[in-house]
Amino acid sequence: MTPSRLQFRLDATAPDSRARAATFRTLHNEVLTPLFMPVGTQATVKAQLPESLEEGGSQILLANTYHLLLRPGTEVFERMGGIHGLMRWPKSVLTDSGGYQIFSLPHSRSMSEDGAVFQSYVDGKAILLSPEVSIATQRSIGSDIMMVLDQCIPSTASEKVARAAVEITQRWAVRSLEARGDSLQSMFAIVQGALFPALRKQSAEGLLSLPFDGYAIGGLAVGEGKSEREDTCAVTAEMLPADRPRYLMGVGTPLDLLEAVHRGVDMFDCIIPTQVAKRGTVFTARGLLQMRRSVYKFSDTPIAADCACPTCRKYPRAYLHHLTKTQEPLGWQLMGQHNLWFYHQLMREIRASILEGRFLEYYNDRRRTLDVEDEEFPNCPSPPSKVKPSRALTLGVYEMQVAPEGHGSIRQTTSGEIMHSRTPPIEEARDVYVEQSDLTSRLRSGPVVLWDVGLGAAANAMAAIQCYEQIAAQGGHPEMHIVSFENDLDSLRLALRHKKRFPYLRHGGPDAILARGKWHSRQYPGLRWTLLSGDFFEQMEHAPALPDLIYYDMFSTRSEPRNWDLEAFQKLFQHCQHRHVELFTYSMSTAGRVAMLAEGFWVATGCRAGVKSETTIALTPSAAAAGRHALLGKAWLGRWQRSHAKFPEGLAASAEEAFAEKILQHPQFR
Repeated sequence: MTPSRLQFRLDATAPDSRARAATFRTLHNEVLTPLFMPVGTQATVKAQLPESLEEGGSQILLANTYHLLLRPGTEVFERMGGIHGLMRWPKSVLTDSGGYQIFSLPHSRSMSEDGAVFQSYVDGKAILLSPEVSIATQRSIGSDIMMVLDQCIPSTASEKVARAAVEITQRWAVRSLEARGDSLQSMFAIVQGALFPALRKQSAEGLLSLPFDGYAIGGLAVGEGKSEREDTCAVTAEMLPADRPRYLMGVGTPLDLLEAVHRGVDMFDCIIPTQVAKRGTVFTARGLLQMRRSVYKFSDTPIAADCACPTCRKYPRAYLHHLTKTQEPLGWQLMGQHNLWFYHQLMREIRASILEGRFLEYYNDRRRTLDVEDEEFPNCPSPPSKVKPSRALTLGVYEMQVAPEGHGSIRQTTSGEIMHSRTPPIEEARDVYVEQSDLTSRLRSGPVVLWDVGLGAAANAMAAIQCYEQIAAQGGHPEMHIVSFENDLDSLRLALRHKKRFPYLRHGGPDAILARGKWHSRQYPGLRWTLLSGDFFEQMEHAPALPDLIYYDMFSTRSEPRNWDLEAFQKLFQHCQHRHVELFTYSMSTAGRVAMLAEGFWVATGCRAGVKSETTIALTPSAAAAGRHALLGKAWLGRWQRSHAKFPEGLAASAEEAFAEKILQHPQFR
């Protein structure tokens, strides 16, 4: 491949992720990635001074070719020494080609192979925006990085429409490259293909054959869902060369940026930081604050105590609240300045975590809070006495509760039982199920079928999926089929309405499994998830595959005694007895353990979980023979004999003596 004009250098890649940190040099400055580019469509970032942009850490600004062609026009740029001379901006500029306007102004233009003919909003004249005109304009503007003219279409377009857009984008890319001539400006190609991986591959392969200095992922954030965007971003980024910058166009929120970095993207732009500032919305490490809320009327604290931006160094929330309510332009300026500082600081922190080899830890920590809104998670020291919830907190027999630490949990109102009351659901799922089952090693050694018994709010299934995706991100190709069982899906429906409290649900899987009963990862073909809705002991007969692992997370004996009785474990053992199967559960119930023993399982002590000093692991005989877990021994047997709850629910008194003898003669106690 032809050497890049940007002298691109990959500084580090993150373990267990595709995140990367790099350095490249434009005609004006050295650039460190990952980076966010403020949008200065018409040679100005809304309500911001160039000096404050530079002070806040902006390395590249984005400007728009179509708008600058109309006003002030190429002659002004040529006389003023380009956009840098006009703006007095000392660092880099990237110019979009005008392709987005072909998409966003469909009623004001006509399309042909030559280009798009627009009616000027300045003087009404017809303007042809062709690849040659776009590049000639960008040369006059003098940007450091030029974008080829492409045809952007809705991401939800049909395959036929998407294919046509890929083909014309390829032809226009060739013409754009030829139009650059001897200019020293760098040029990026744009990969299109909507949501079709095969078309994305066709587009990428065609563009990689040409000597571009970087590659952009286009055609996203234009109609698709979040999970579709993330999957398509990951698939496309993997197709692009490692020695060139990767730019995701038009995205997005801080959480969007974090997710895209995790998938291998280096560069971003979006109008969000300044756009939402106009309405009084600001970003913090704990989520979004809405300065219009009356709770801030008397607040003498800054937006964020740990922020070094000029706004936070000087102005209290009360003043920003006032400026928002009165719609004063100064409020837009101050809050926009803070938001851009926040974006740049986020990029710096991400880069540092990659260089230090701790990105995945940073990613898992920050994705829980970046998108939280203060109506649901107050960031102010004196929250209002009454906060009106934005969504219902109950559904069916379930209600959503918020722990003092801020995480959500689901309570069954009929029994009072709470799922994950003391620990964030995803953390408990990792500790009790994923870590204890050593899922990482199992996936690396072969296919895994996981029965997720008691889907609930999907924490256990998502913890397993996160484990899988970490391995796959390292280049592995594991296979895992999760089969979830649940007889009442209202708990998951309720949690999905409150994703800010259940951030692990910000993923394509849970919505798909609820809507269609199945989900197959586009990004990782080896990952599948199936839902069997109804009674577990009836549905297990219809499971598409027998398990290697069982995560048994049913409601307790107090709520659902039949889930833990002899008949339950008899049916389960009959399904598993000839296989190497390990079952993990949060319960340490004596009655449950002896029911498992009586039906043929071997039983081991599991790890601590929340207030429980230990949990339980049940093993088929072949799994027990592997010797991986500490089996219950004579000491436990002695305690059982002295227990007042020696026998499973429903056991007849006349059968107790024979039952006790069966337990005493169990092979694991010999």
